[in-house]
Amino acid sequence: MTVAHAVLVSEADFIDAQDASAPRGLAARRYLLSCGQCARRLERDLMLFGRGEIPVRPEEVIEPVRIIEVLPAGTVNGTGTVETPLARAPVAGRNLMTDWKPAMRVPDPAVRVLDERFRHYVLPLAKLERLATGCRWAEGPVWFGDHRTLVWSDIPNDRMLRWDAASEMLSVFRQPSNYANGNTRDHQGRLVTCEHGGRRVTRTEHDGTITVLADSYQGKRLNAPNDVVVAADGTVWFSDPVFGILGDYEGYRAEPELPTYLYRLDPDGRLDAAAELRSPNGLAFSPDESVLYVVESLAVPHRRIVAYDVRDGSLGEQRPFIDCGDGTPDGLRIDEDGNLWCGWGGGEGLDGVRVFAPDATPIGHIDLPERCANLAFGGRARNRLFLAAHSSLYALYVNVRGVR
Repeated sequence: MTVAHAVLVSEADFIDAQDASAPRGLAARRYLLSCGQCARRLERDLMLFGRGEIPVRPEEVIEPVRIIEVLPAGTVNGTGTVETPLARAPVAGRNLMTDWKPAMRVPDPAVRVLDERFRHYVLPLAKLERLATGCRWAEGPVWFGDHRTLVWSDIPNDRMLRWDAASEMLSVFRQPSNYANGNTRDHQGRLVTCEHGGRRVTRTEHDGTITVLADSYQGKRLNAPNDVVVAADGTVWFSDPVFGILGDYEGYRAEPELPTYLYRLDPDGRLDAAAELRSPNGLAFSPDESVLYVVESLAVPHRRIVAYDVRDGSLGEQRPFIDCGDGTPDGLRIDEDGNLWCGWGGGEGLDGVRVFAPDATPIGHIDLPERCANLAFGGRARNRLFLAAHSSLYALYVNVRGVR
């Protein structure tokens, strides 16, 4: 029989561990657990609620901590409580990438419900999977339902990769890729790609030839197109920050010639600067395309997501939608109910996908062992979420369908 002891420990960086007058339970500086799954779950609770409950065995406590209370052995459902300020608690002695393993039990503890509205979207029997690894910076996943494959960019390696759902095999889709970043498909099924290397947006025709959609504005070169979406009327919207020309890792170092605009490209080839932002990044339309959401990566004081009402193809006034605080948003996608699924970063407890309701309330989170740059809905019913994280591709089935 598995024996579990429940321990009550505590972390308080602001209280001297030697202070004998400190309240009982606040003397321990930190907790360290060898059980990675337990530690991850505990960290999540600590960050969200300031306290966490977790079953542990005595041997799992690998650093001396002040044990305040030990419940009787002989049960696996005893719990211990950790109280801490609302901050991420440190966990040492683990390599998140090499130690990562899929959950053995369901529901997967990596899928967190922050608001009861999210519970409907969680499939109790679905687990987070890692489909591929070995990238230097994975980005821009796009689903090809006609041949059941996912294509995504590995920017520093100057290639695009392809994962086949039928064979579960990984192959190179394009190399060199001109340091491709964001990808989508238009309504004719053609691949539309943002390229750092060429500082352009291209379209791959059905015969494999490449058409340049945009590479300059008012006689000046674009910066480094980052992410792209195609509206129902065929207009192509893309962001153009400078990240891809800041050095030679994800493109070619160059001086920017233009402000960091959000662009609209009409089907007739007319290119307009629709808005100027502090480094626009990921973008996505609401299901009825009445709202365009855009990540503003260098907003002050925090990164944020802004929203524009869209009327007759034109943007209304910008309005703040989400202040991301310590989080690092990147790419995003929208489901059929209008929820925003956002690639998220910021360290343990933040890395993964943060889900927001249409009223901007955070309702769910999917924990990953690394920052998630971008994501895409795919699969037969568009209910499989593909997550392009720093070095790996992950997937999770959810109980909602994504929109384009």
